[in-house]
Amino acid sequence: MSNKNYDIVVVGAGPAGATAAQSAASSGVRVLIVERKPLVGIPVRCAEYIPAPILGELNVGHRFVVQQVRGMKTILPDGEEKITLTPGLMIRRDLFDQTLCNAAQDAGAELLLGTAAVSLEGQKLLLRRRGGDSLEVEAKVVIGADGPHTRAGKWMGSVNTHLIAAVQAVVPLVRPLEHTEVYFDKDFCGGYGWLFPKGEEANVGLGIRKDLCNPNILRTAIGSFLERLTREGKIRNAPVSRTAGWVPSEPPRTVVKGRLLLAGDAAGQTHPITGAGVYQAVMGGKMAGKWAATAVREDNLSLLAGYEEEWKDLFGETHERGYQRRLLLDKEWERLDQVIKKCWVAFREYYKD
Repeated sequence: MSNKNYDIVVVGAGPAGATAAQSAASSGVRVLIVERKPLVGIPVRCAEYIPAPILGELNVGHRFVVQQVRGMKTILPDGEEKITLTPGLMIRRDLFDQTLCNAAQDAGAELLLGTAAVSLEGQKLLLRRRGGDSLEVEAKVVIGADGPHTRAGKWMGSVNTHLIAAVQAVVPLVRPLEHTEVYFDKDFCGGYGWLFPKGEEANVGLGIRKDLCNPNILRTAIGSFLERLTREGKIRNAPVSRTAGWVPSEPPRTVVKGRLLLAGDAAGQTHPITGAGVYQAVMGGKMAGKWAATAVREDNLSLLAGYEEEWKDLFGETHERGYQRRLLLDKEWERLDQVIKKCWVAFREYYKD
Protein backbone atom coordinates (compact mmCIF):
# COMPACT_ATOMS: atom_id res chain seq x y z
CA MET A 1 0.00 0.00 0.00
CA SER A 2 1.37 3.38 -0.97
CA ASN A 3 -0.54 5.21 1.76
CA LYS A 4 -3.31 4.80 4.33
CA ASN A 5 -5.43 7.79 3.38
CA TYR A 6 -7.89 7.42 0.53
CA ASP A 7 -10.67 9.44 -0.95
CA ILE A 8 -12.76 6.33 -1.58
CA VAL A 9 -12.53 2.76 -0.30
CA VAL A 10 -14.55 0.16 -2.18
CA VAL A 11 -15.42 -2.99 -0.23
CA GLY A 12 -15.69 -5.91 -2.65
CA ALA A 13 -14.08 -6.54 -6.05
CA GLY A 14 -17.06 -7.98 -7.94
CA PRO A 15 -18.70 -6.20 -10.90
CA ALA A 16 -20.24 -3.44 -8.76
CA GLY A 17 -17.08 -2.78 -6.74
CA ALA A 18 -14.65 -2.95 -9.65
CA THR A 19 -16.82 -0.72 -11.84
CA ALA A 20 -17.27 1.78 -9.00
CA ALA A 21 -13.52 1.86 -8.44
CA GLN A 22 -12.76 2.31 -12.14
CA SER A 23 -15.37 5.05 -12.45
CA ALA A 24 -14.03 6.96 -9.43
CA ALA A 25 -10.32 6.46 -10.13
CA SER A 26 -10.78 7.68 -13.71
CA SER A 27 -11.63 11.11 -12.33
CA GLY A 28 -8.35 11.32 -10.43
CA VAL A 29 -9.34 10.55 -6.83
CA ARG A 30 -7.45 8.06 -4.64
CA VAL A 31 -9.25 4.72 -4.57
CA LEU A 32 -8.59 1.49 -2.67
CA ILE A 33 -10.47 -1.78 -3.32
CA VAL A 34 -10.48 -4.35 -0.51
CA GLU A 35 -11.54 -7.91 -1.31
CA ARG A 36 -11.73 -10.58 1.38
CA LYS A 37 -11.12 -13.45 -1.05
CA PRO A 38 -7.53 -14.23 -2.06
CA LEU A 39 -8.43 -14.28 -5.79
CA VAL A 40 -10.84 -12.00 -7.64
CA GLY A 41 -13.91 -13.79 -9.05
CA ILE A 42 -13.26 -17.17 -7.43
CA PRO A 43 -15.29 -19.17 -6.52
CA VAL A 44 -17.87 -18.42 -9.24
CA ARG A 45 -21.40 -18.09 -7.85
CA CYS A 46 -23.32 -16.95 -10.90
CA ALA A 47 -25.36 -18.37 -13.80
CA GLU A 48 -22.88 -16.39 -15.99
CA TYR A 49 -25.33 -14.75 -18.38
CA ILE A 50 -25.08 -11.06 -19.25
CA PRO A 51 -27.19 -8.99 -21.68
CA ALA A 52 -25.29 -8.11 -24.85
CA PRO A 53 -25.56 -4.28 -24.40
CA ILE A 54 -23.40 -4.45 -21.27
CA LEU A 55 -20.24 -4.64 -23.40
CA GLY A 56 -20.95 -1.14 -24.70
CA GLU A 57 -21.07 0.16 -21.13
CA LEU A 58 -17.73 -1.37 -20.19
CA ASN A 59 -15.29 -1.06 -23.10
CA VAL A 60 -13.06 -3.85 -21.72
CA GLY A 61 -13.01 -6.26 -24.68
CA HIS A 62 -14.64 -9.66 -24.67
CA ARG A 63 -12.02 -12.25 -23.69
CA PHE A 64 -14.40 -13.55 -21.01
CA VAL A 65 -17.21 -14.39 -23.51
CA VAL A 66 -17.81 -18.13 -24.01
CA GLN A 67 -20.76 -18.03 -26.42
CA GLN A 68 -23.59 -15.88 -27.68
CA VAL A 69 -27.22 -16.79 -26.99
CA ARG A 70 -30.17 -15.74 -29.14
CA GLY A 71 -32.65 -15.47 -26.32
CA MET A 72 -34.48 -17.25 -23.51
CA LYS A 73 -36.78 -20.26 -23.62
CA THR A 74 -39.31 -20.41 -20.78
CA ILE A 75 -40.77 -23.86 -20.00
CA LEU A 76 -43.98 -23.82 -17.93
CA PRO A 77 -45.25 -26.65 -15.68
CA ASP A 78 -47.76 -27.80 -18.32
CA GLY A 79 -45.00 -28.07 -20.93
CA GLU A 80 -45.83 -24.85 -22.79
CA GLU A 81 -42.70 -23.19 -24.17
CA LYS A 82 -42.16 -19.52 -24.93
CA ILE A 83 -39.09 -18.13 -26.71
CA THR A 84 -38.07 -14.54 -26.03
CA LEU A 85 -35.49 -13.05 -28.39
CA THR A 86 -33.11 -11.19 -26.09
CA PRO A 87 -29.51 -11.43 -27.35
CA GLY A 88 -27.04 -12.14 -24.61
CA LEU A 89 -23.66 -13.59 -23.76
CA MET A 90 -22.54 -16.50 -21.66
CA ILE A 91 -19.31 -15.61 -19.92
CA ARG A 92 -16.62 -16.91 -17.63
CA ARG A 93 -17.50 -14.87 -14.57
CA ASP A 94 -14.06 -15.22 -12.99
CA LEU A 95 -12.41 -13.71 -16.09
CA PHE A 96 -15.14 -11.04 -16.26
CA ASP A 97 -14.52 -9.91 -12.67
CA GLN A 98 -10.75 -10.01 -13.16
CA THR A 99 -11.02 -7.94 -16.35
CA LEU A 100 -13.07 -5.28 -14.57
CA CYS A 101 -10.64 -5.25 -11.65
CA ASN A 102 -7.68 -4.84 -14.02
CA ALA A 103 -9.47 -1.89 -15.64
CA ALA A 104 -9.92 -0.29 -12.21
CA GLN A 105 -6.22 -0.73 -11.45
CA ASP A 106 -5.28 0.65 -14.86
CA ALA A 107 -7.34 3.72 -13.94
CA GLY A 108 -5.27 4.12 -10.75
CA ALA A 109 -7.15 2.16 -8.08
CA GLU A 110 -5.16 0.06 -5.59
CA LEU A 111 -6.27 -3.49 -4.76
CA LEU A 112 -5.84 -5.37 -1.47
CA LEU A 113 -6.76 -9.08 -1.71
CA GLY A 114 -7.39 -11.36 1.26
CA THR A 115 -8.56 -8.36 3.25
CA ALA A 116 -11.90 -7.95 5.04
CA ALA A 117 -13.44 -4.63 6.07
CA VAL A 118 -14.35 -5.09 9.75
CA SER A 119 -15.75 -1.79 11.01
CA LEU A 120 -16.23 1.87 10.12
CA GLU A 121 -16.07 4.75 12.60
CA GLY A 122 -16.15 8.19 11.05
CA GLN A 123 -13.48 8.13 8.35
CA LYS A 124 -11.58 5.26 9.98
CA LEU A 125 -12.03 1.86 8.34
CA LEU A 126 -10.60 -1.16 10.16
CA LEU A 127 -9.32 -3.91 7.84
CA ARG A 128 -8.19 -7.44 8.70
CA ARG A 129 -5.79 -9.40 6.50
CA ARG A 130 -5.82 -13.17 6.10
CA GLY A 131 -3.59 -14.38 8.87
CA GLY A 132 -5.03 -11.97 11.41
CA ASP A 133 -3.07 -8.74 10.91
CA SER A 134 -5.15 -5.57 11.23
CA LEU A 135 -4.64 -2.18 9.66
CA GLU A 136 -6.59 1.04 9.62
CA VAL A 137 -7.17 3.30 6.63
CA GLU A 138 -9.03 6.57 6.28
CA ALA A 139 -11.74 7.07 3.67
CA LYS A 140 -13.84 10.10 2.88
CA VAL A 141 -16.41 7.83 1.18
CA VAL A 142 -16.94 4.06 1.46
CA ILE A 143 -18.73 2.08 -1.26
CA GLY A 144 -20.10 -1.25 0.00
CA ALA A 145 -20.17 -3.76 -2.84
CA ASP A 146 -19.70 -6.80 -0.62
CA GLY A 147 -22.48 -9.10 -1.79
CA PRO A 148 -25.81 -10.44 -0.49
CA HIS A 149 -24.70 -10.71 3.17
CA THR A 150 -23.23 -7.21 3.17
CA ARG A 151 -21.34 -6.03 6.23
CA ALA A 152 -21.28 -2.48 4.87
CA GLY A 153 -25.07 -2.61 4.75
CA LYS A 154 -25.16 -3.41 8.47
CA TRP A 155 -23.15 -0.26 9.17
CA MET A 156 -25.89 1.83 7.62
CA GLY A 157 -28.85 -0.29 8.74
CA SER A 158 -29.81 -1.41 5.24
CA VAL A 159 -29.44 -5.14 4.62
CA ASN A 160 -31.00 -7.81 2.41
CA THR A 161 -33.92 -9.53 4.14
CA HIS A 162 -35.41 -11.43 1.17
CA LEU A 163 -32.86 -13.96 -0.08
CA ILE A 164 -33.31 -16.85 -2.49
CA ALA A 165 -31.09 -19.90 -1.97
CA ALA A 166 -29.40 -21.12 -5.15
CA VAL A 167 -27.39 -24.19 -6.11
CA GLN A 168 -25.70 -24.83 -9.43
CA ALA A 169 -23.79 -27.61 -11.18
CA VAL A 170 -21.60 -27.41 -14.27
CA VAL A 171 -22.45 -30.37 -16.52
CA PRO A 172 -21.58 -31.57 -20.04
CA LEU A 173 -24.14 -30.76 -22.76
CA VAL A 174 -25.27 -33.45 -25.17
CA ARG A 175 -25.36 -30.87 -27.98
CA PRO A 176 -24.84 -27.09 -28.18
CA LEU A 177 -27.81 -24.82 -27.37
CA GLU A 178 -28.48 -21.28 -28.56
CA HIS A 179 -30.99 -20.24 -25.89
CA THR A 180 -30.90 -20.03 -22.13
CA GLU A 181 -33.68 -22.18 -20.64
CA VAL A 182 -35.80 -21.38 -17.59
CA TYR A 183 -38.04 -24.03 -15.98
CA PHE A 184 -40.99 -23.48 -13.65
CA ASP A 185 -42.22 -26.33 -11.50
CA LYS A 186 -44.31 -26.55 -8.32
CA ASP A 187 -41.34 -28.21 -6.58
CA PHE A 188 -39.13 -25.15 -7.17
CA CYS A 189 -40.70 -23.14 -4.32
CA GLY A 190 -40.86 -19.46 -5.25
CA GLY A 191 -38.11 -19.81 -7.86
CA TYR A 192 -37.12 -21.64 -11.02
CA GLY A 193 -34.60 -23.98 -12.57
CA TRP A 194 -32.19 -22.97 -15.31
CA LEU A 195 -30.08 -24.51 -18.04
CA PHE A 196 -27.60 -21.96 -19.40
CA PRO A 197 -25.33 -23.23 -22.21
CA LYS A 198 -21.58 -22.51 -22.23
CA GLY A 199 -20.16 -24.13 -25.35
CA GLU A 200 -19.85 -27.84 -24.59
CA GLU A 201 -20.97 -27.41 -20.97
CA ALA A 202 -23.90 -25.80 -19.20
CA ASN A 203 -24.70 -24.22 -15.86
CA VAL A 204 -27.69 -26.05 -14.42
CA GLY A 205 -29.15 -24.51 -11.30
CA LEU A 206 -32.08 -24.03 -9.03
CA GLY A 207 -33.22 -21.14 -6.87
CA ILE A 208 -35.90 -21.48 -4.19
CA ARG A 209 -37.39 -19.54 -1.31
CA LYS A 210 -36.35 -21.74 1.61
CA ASP A 211 -38.90 -20.07 3.87
CA LEU A 212 -41.74 -21.29 1.64
CA CYS A 213 -40.95 -24.99 1.86
CA ASN A 214 -38.80 -27.65 3.46
CA PRO A 215 -35.30 -26.08 3.61
CA ASN A 216 -33.71 -29.42 2.72
CA ILE A 217 -35.60 -29.63 -0.58
CA LEU A 218 -32.85 -27.78 -2.46
CA ARG A 219 -30.47 -30.73 -2.25
CA THR A 220 -32.98 -33.28 -3.52
CA ALA A 221 -34.61 -30.95 -6.06
CA ILE A 222 -31.35 -30.19 -7.91
CA GLY A 223 -30.70 -33.93 -8.21
CA SER A 224 -34.17 -34.52 -9.64
CA PHE A 225 -33.76 -31.59 -12.03
CA LEU A 226 -30.45 -32.96 -13.34
CA GLU A 227 -32.11 -36.35 -13.85
CA ARG A 228 -35.00 -34.73 -15.75
CA LEU A 229 -32.64 -32.86 -18.11
CA THR A 230 -30.70 -36.09 -18.64
CA ARG A 231 -33.89 -37.99 -19.56
CA GLU A 232 -34.78 -35.20 -21.99
CA GLY A 233 -31.42 -35.73 -23.71
CA LYS A 234 -30.05 -32.27 -22.98
CA ILE A 235 -27.21 -32.98 -20.52
CA ARG A 236 -25.01 -35.74 -19.21
CA ASN A 237 -25.57 -36.08 -15.47
CA ALA A 238 -21.88 -35.95 -14.58
CA PRO A 239 -21.32 -32.64 -12.73
CA VAL A 240 -17.89 -31.11 -13.23
CA SER A 241 -18.34 -28.78 -10.24
CA ARG A 242 -20.99 -27.46 -7.87
CA THR A 243 -21.55 -24.11 -6.15
CA ALA A 244 -24.16 -22.52 -3.91
CA GLY A 245 -25.05 -18.99 -2.91
CA TRP A 246 -27.75 -16.44 -2.20
CA VAL A 247 -29.64 -14.09 -4.52
CA PRO A 248 -31.31 -10.90 -3.18
CA SER A 249 -34.99 -10.46 -3.96
CA GLU A 250 -35.56 -7.06 -2.40
CA PRO A 251 -37.86 -4.07 -2.64
CA PRO A 252 -36.05 -0.83 -3.57
CA ARG A 253 -34.32 0.37 -0.42
CA THR A 254 -31.91 2.97 0.97
CA VAL A 255 -28.47 2.82 -0.63
CA VAL A 256 -26.93 6.07 0.69
CA LYS A 257 -26.30 7.17 4.27
CA GLY A 258 -23.67 9.61 5.45
CA ARG A 259 -20.37 8.73 3.75
CA LEU A 260 -21.52 5.22 2.86
CA LEU A 261 -22.99 3.93 -0.44
CA LEU A 262 -24.14 0.43 -1.41
CA ALA A 263 -24.04 -1.07 -4.90
CA GLY A 264 -24.84 -4.39 -6.58
CA ASP A 265 -26.06 -7.33 -4.49
CA ALA A 266 -25.18 -5.43 -1.31
CA ALA A 267 -27.77 -2.82 -2.33
CA GLY A 268 -30.33 -5.46 -3.32
CA GLN A 269 -30.16 -4.16 -6.89
CA THR A 270 -30.70 -7.66 -8.31
CA HIS A 271 -33.99 -8.07 -10.22
CA PRO A 272 -36.50 -9.47 -7.67
CA ILE A 273 -38.09 -11.92 -10.13
CA THR A 274 -35.36 -13.01 -12.56
CA GLY A 275 -32.42 -12.83 -10.16
CA ALA A 276 -30.38 -11.08 -12.87
CA GLY A 277 -27.82 -8.82 -11.26
CA VAL A 278 -24.66 -8.29 -13.31
CA TYR A 279 -26.02 -5.48 -15.49
CA GLN A 280 -27.53 -3.71 -12.47
CA ALA A 281 -24.26 -4.15 -10.56
CA VAL A 282 -22.22 -2.62 -13.38
CA MET A 283 -24.59 0.32 -13.80
CA GLY A 284 -24.99 0.82 -10.06
CA GLY A 285 -21.23 0.65 -9.56
CA LYS A 286 -20.60 3.13 -12.35
CA MET A 287 -23.08 5.59 -10.81
CA ALA A 288 -21.79 5.08 -7.26
CA GLY A 289 -18.19 5.69 -8.32
CA LYS A 290 -19.13 8.81 -10.27
CA TRP A 291 -21.14 10.39 -7.44
CA ALA A 292 -18.57 9.40 -4.80
CA ALA A 293 -15.79 11.08 -6.78
CA THR A 294 -17.93 14.18 -7.29
CA ALA A 295 -18.67 14.41 -3.56
CA VAL A 296 -14.96 14.05 -2.73
CA ARG A 297 -13.82 16.65 -5.27
CA GLU A 298 -16.41 19.15 -4.11
CA ASP A 299 -15.97 18.22 -0.43
CA ASN A 300 -19.73 17.81 -0.04
CA LEU A 301 -21.15 14.47 1.13
CA SER A 302 -24.72 15.62 0.51
CA LEU A 303 -23.99 15.18 -3.22
CA LEU A 304 -23.98 11.40 -2.65
CA ALA A 305 -27.78 11.57 -2.69
CA GLY A 306 -27.46 12.04 -6.46
CA TYR A 307 -26.48 8.37 -6.71
CA GLU A 308 -29.70 7.15 -5.11
CA GLU A 309 -31.77 9.47 -7.31
CA GLU A 310 -30.03 8.37 -10.50
CA TRP A 311 -30.29 4.69 -9.61
CA LYS A 312 -34.01 4.96 -8.90
CA ASP A 313 -34.60 7.02 -12.05
CA LEU A 314 -33.06 4.26 -14.16
CA PHE A 315 -34.20 1.10 -12.36
CA GLY A 316 -36.77 2.06 -9.72
CA GLU A 317 -39.95 1.37 -11.69
CA THR A 318 -38.65 -1.93 -13.11
CA HIS A 319 -37.45 -3.01 -9.69
CA GLU A 320 -40.69 -2.12 -7.92
CA ARG A 321 -42.75 -4.02 -10.51
CA GLY A 322 -40.47 -7.02 -10.08
CA TYR A 323 -40.87 -6.90 -6.31
CA GLN A 324 -44.68 -6.69 -6.53
CA ARG A 325 -44.66 -9.69 -8.88
CA ARG A 326 -42.38 -11.48 -6.43
CA LEU A 327 -44.91 -10.94 -3.62
CA LEU A 328 -47.72 -12.27 -5.83
CA LEU A 329 -45.71 -15.31 -6.93
CA ASP A 330 -44.79 -16.22 -3.35
CA LYS A 331 -48.34 -15.75 -2.08
CA GLU A 332 -49.97 -17.70 -4.91
CA TRP A 333 -47.34 -20.39 -5.43
CA GLU A 334 -49.91 -23.16 -5.02
CA ARG A 335 -51.72 -21.59 -8.02
CA LEU A 336 -48.52 -21.41 -10.09
CA ASP A 337 -50.28 -22.43 -13.31
CA GLN A 338 -52.75 -19.55 -12.96
CA VAL A 339 -50.33 -16.77 -11.94
CA ILE A 340 -47.06 -17.58 -13.73
CA LYS A 341 -47.72 -15.46 -16.83
CA LYS A 342 -48.45 -12.48 -14.60
CA CYS A 343 -45.21 -13.13 -12.70
CA TRP A 344 -42.59 -13.87 -15.36
CA VAL A 345 -40.91 -11.34 -17.66
CA ALA A 346 -41.38 -13.39 -20.84
CA PHE A 347 -45.14 -12.79 -20.91
CA ARG A 348 -47.17 -9.68 -21.75
CA GLU A 349 -49.30 -10.15 -18.66
CA TYR A 350 -46.26 -9.35 -16.50
CA TYR A 351 -46.23 -5.75 -17.75
CA LYS A 352 -49.95 -5.09 -17.23
CA ASP A 353 -51.04 -3.56 -13.93
